[in-house]
Amino acid sequence: MIVGRVVGNVWATRKEEGLSGMKLMVVRRLDACTNEELDTLVAVDFIGAGIGERVLVATGSSARNAGDTTCKAPVDATIVGIIDEVEVQEGV
Repeated sequence: MIVGRVVGNVWATRKEEGLSGMKLMVVRRLDACTNEELDTLVAVDFIGAGIGERVLVATGSSARNAGDTTCKAPVDATIVGIIDEVEVQEGV
């Protein structure tokens, strides 16, 4: 899974039919130890994450099995949790 921060929304009036009704969010990956901002990706959101929230993102085949993606939509990333706190032990 990926730790990230929601930084925006994506609206697409023309898209693959399987994506209809899905909320798409722009997520910037974060290094869990340093909070350094990394690359961005677009993820489907079924849990109602908002801009600025830290989230857990599942990718690959796991992303297609999360939420309401029982159809064969071309989903590669799905927000599966909103993070309350991250605790990292230094030196490990």
